[in-house]
Amino acid sequence: MEKVDWHKNHIDDSTIITDSYKTTQNVRRYFKAKFGEEFKFDRDFMQWMKSSVGLTMGDASREWMNRQHSK
Repeated sequence: MEKVDWHKNHIDDSTIITDSYKTTQNVRRYFKAKFGEEFKFDRDFMQWMKSSVGLTMGDASREWMNRQHSK
């Protein structure tokens, strides 16, 4: 699996979540660009991200939206 520098690499929907995933400002910018200021990390979603190795950031975006709709 290709190494991703979560601080510096360009992140888009096709970026694969790797075992080196970190919740960084770069990741936050990606989500805020998609969802605006309503995007917030919470503990459960951060844990989901850590356990989603092999999925894409597009998958993560859909998961975040599903969680928002179920609130």
